[in-house]
Amino acid sequence: MSETLERSAAAPVHSAPGASDDVARWLAAFETALAAGDVDAATGLFTETSFWRDLVAFTWNLKTVEGRAGVRSLLEGTLEATKPTRFRLDGEASEADGLVEGWFTFETAAARGFGHIRLKGKLCWTLLTTMRELKGFEEKKGRAREKGVHHGAEAARKSWLERKEEEEAKLGYETQPYVVIVGGGQGGIGLAARLKRLGVPTVIIEKNERPGDSWRKRYKSLHLHDPVWYDHLPYLPFPDDWPVFAAKDKIGDWLEHYTRIMELNFWGSSTARSAAFDEASGEWTVVVDRDGQEVVLHPRQLVMATGLSGKANKPRFPGMETFKGDQHHSSEHPGPDAWTGKRAVVIGSNNSAHDISAALWEAGADVTMVQRTSTHIARSDSLMELSLGGLYSEDAVERGITTDKADLIFASVPYRIMPDFHVPVYEAMKARDADFYARLEKAGFLLDFGEDGSGLFMKYLRRGSGYYIDVGASELVADGKIKLKSGVGIAGIREHSVAFDDGTELPADLIVYATGYASMNGWVADLMGQDAADRVGKCWGMGSGTTKDPGPWVGELRNMWKPTALPNLWFHGGNLHQSRHYSQFLSLQLKARMEGLDTPVWGQDEVHHTS
Repeated sequence: MSETLERSAAAPVHSAPGASDDVARWLAAFETALAAGDVDAATGLFTETSFWRDLVAFTWNLKTVEGRAGVRSLLEGTLEATKPTRFRLDGEASEADGLVEGWFTFETAAARGFGHIRLKGKLCWTLLTTMRELKGFEEKKGRAREKGVHHGAEAARKSWLERKEEEEAKLGYETQPYVVIVGGGQGGIGLAARLKRLGVPTVIIEKNERPGDSWRKRYKSLHLHDPVWYDHLPYLPFPDDWPVFAAKDKIGDWLEHYTRIMELNFWGSSTARSAAFDEASGEWTVVVDRDGQEVVLHPRQLVMATGLSGKANKPRFPGMETFKGDQHHSSEHPGPDAWTGKRAVVIGSNNSAHDISAALWEAGADVTMVQRTSTHIARSDSLMELSLGGLYSEDAVERGITTDKADLIFASVPYRIMPDFHVPVYEAMKARDADFYARLEKAGFLLDFGEDGSGLFMKYLRRGSGYYIDVGASELVADGKIKLKSGVGIAGIREHSVAFDDGTELPADLIVYATGYASMNGWVADLMGQDAADRVGKCWGMGSGTTKDPGPWVGELRNMWKPTALPNLWFHGGNLHQSRHYSQFLSLQLKARMEGLDTPVWGQDEVHHTS
């Protein structure tokens, strides 16, 4: 995501014996201090301004601490239970521009871990520790894989298919799942695959009939804006001839096949109607409408995998009920075919608004995009070359950067300093695409690069909106082919038009509200009531103090992939990259609880915002 991240990705190129010695010495000193319980000595191994990001290994949480005081607090709260040991350099370390970087393995009482370190002047600047597997509960893979058949004679033998069908028929009826996942998009499916490999009985509840329908039912022009190397699912990467930017129906088909191959318990045409947790029994009661039949499930753990872009944020403008044409949210947009020669108004200026506007123009509609606030635009080619290419590209693959390693490199940068890594990327993008941006602004488009110039991904992390990856629609805006109404508010909807607060109106046969999505805890309100939603609080954002991400600073995404204020309730979601990467850590937390392991959560954040 910047030159510094690319250096991490290409570490073997810069490997140096001195760098490896420095990392090995630091790890040995750290292990010695921890073994002695000498928190002072361990804390002294970090720079004054330093960052330790732990993904479950020490904290049973996703937690970043800052500075020596933060390191001290983490160690004092976790060292006795964690019992960390066996810190060993993995491969060769690298050195460039005053930074030494290296990978390492380690163990705790419960698990084996993997980590990354950056040294400044022989002291630790950034530390990443991640849990990789639970001791005694490893996935049955490689040499530990199951044989699959018992050779020899066996009376009344049941075939693999018979055993599979019997399990599916009983689960949720005669036996109870340990985990219920509400939402069967890529997030729920990927998490269920992780849990399946760990032997955790799981049921996915999905309102659509088939896996992948959440993609198939979107507007027909939809393609992924992220590249293929960024989007693999756990365990089964896309084939090496898979297109860089896959179509929605292709992704839908892949998810359906993936669900079958991974043998997941997917309940399609099913809707969770209510959920309640009994703290005395430690069980949920989840009432499900399964294709018209009521089924009551009693899992121990409930995961909301309804997606960051799941609950539509539908506006309420005066006069909407009087509109004589067709109006709907972008999530309900069927496509452009019925609107040839008609007047379409798209309210919004982010990804969906651009995609839908472009498709409507291609179908021969008269399209106007209404931009109420500024938007960050990043051209797809520039984003690939300047931002993603160092970690997620064919070049990265050829350098030996696996998806797993790329994910860890990205995770090794704490969110507090991530903007510093991104600002130079978007400064370069401004210079590279200066003519493009000038043409957009001349057309009246309101541009920004984030409040601190850190661009697209920080906007995504902070608020989940406010940007568009340009795959062609911006050229239509710059050329005036997609008309633009910018910097105005909506005064109301009339019978045949949209009225603005500047006194103007736009005639319309179709209004598409590309107005984004609400916080994931809105689904909690639907299932458990508003009090429960307020108790768990806002999902997403880090408390950066920027637009739609109010402080205070918490250092990790609120409520995602970690324990929440509601017992045994979890949130899973994000883009394909995040769903893949963080499903590993959520699945390990759930498996540990199923097996009755001690999981003392350290550093759980207070709830500051209810929605």
